Amino acid sequence: MSTQSLSVSVGRIVEEEGPLGVDELCRLCAVERQFILELVQEGVLETRTSAGREFVGPSLRRAQLAVRLRRDLGVNVAGAALAIELLERIEVLERRQDVSGMED
Repeated sequence: MSTQSLSVSVGRIVEEEGPLGVDELCRLCAVERQFILELVQEGVLETRTSAGREFVGPSLRRAQLAVRLRRDLGVNVAGAALAIELLERIEVLERRQDVSGMED
């Protein structure tokens, strides 16, 4: 008789849990606080409060993308801001094309 083991992975969907603090965003992206603040200054990340203490919505995804652009391609913060904006525009256009293609 053989015994089988069952492993269970538990995770969480961070973007659905509510706002993220600066420190949590830094931890999730494995970056220093200054990098996150530069992303805010460049308009890559938006904060929920005027004090700039909470991030919501696509902040985690955008920050992680900026980290990969910097790490893998050596892109600076301004370049990452431009690349992320263009990638998001492409996504919107592709969604529009998919919807219009369904209507034909």
